[in-house]
Amino acid sequence: MENSERETDNVRLPDRHPTLRLLAMPADANASGDIFGGWIMSQVDIAGAIEAMRRTKGRVVTVAVTEFTFKKPVFVGDLVSCYGEVVKTGRTSITVDVAVFAERDRHPSNCVKVTEAKVVYVAVDEDRNPRPVPPPE
Repeated sequence: MENSERETDNVRLPDRHPTLRLLAMPADANASGDIFGGWIMSQVDIAGAIEAMRRTKGRVVTVAVTEFTFKKPVFVGDLVSCYGEVVKTGRTSITVDVAVFAERDRHPSNCVKVTEAKVVYVAVDEDRNPRPVPPPE
């Protein structure tokens, strides 16, 4: 078994509140019963934006996805938890790492890491122009 597979099998959820948690539904699946990668990408973008908005105290826009790795599939019925963490701030930009976990059969002891991503946002004002990221509190 590859090292990356061991990192994703039967893991524990992080010891903090998830940024976003939702149930994978049949409407989100392809004909094989796996959840569409695009659906997961959308949830990652939402989770990353929530963390970026908290840190910048306002509106943000997505400007880049610099990394995105699908490690394991997500299935209908999985409880999906996204954990975002701000890892870098620039003058107007903010980078968020998002880790995604799936609890199979909604059972915490049957949990796998399914996705990792790094997303870059820019803080914008009410006219959608870039604005400085405020200093942390």
